[in-house]
Amino acid sequence: MSTRLLQINYRLNIPLETFRREFGPAAREIADVPGLRWKLWIAGSGGSEGGGIYVFDDEASLDAYLQGPIVAALRSHPAFSDLSVKTFEILEDESAVTRGPVGAPAETANR
Repeated sequence: MSTRLLQINYRLNIPLETFRREFGPAAREIADVPGLRWKLWIAGSGGSEGGGIYVFDDEASLDAYLQGPIVAALRSHPAFSDLSVKTFEILEDESAVTRGPVGAPAETANR
């Protein structure tokens, strides 16, 4: 089993504050995705770009997320364009040395 990283970037066709108000509540749904360890929500300076960095337990979990309803909605919603999806294997030994958050899945008090 190999920990996998997913990077999704997109152009935001709405103001960043509108995005946060309308799509921020989706964080709870994303947090419950099977195999997801964590996600960082990112926004470029100026607020016209956004995306996420995700870490999954394995490739099967990552693939299921990419084929699932959350990413399908992202691909079809007019608030997003120029979607870019990249996947990577995480080099855990090297990442641990540089304090990368690798290892056991994260636990949260809000679950």
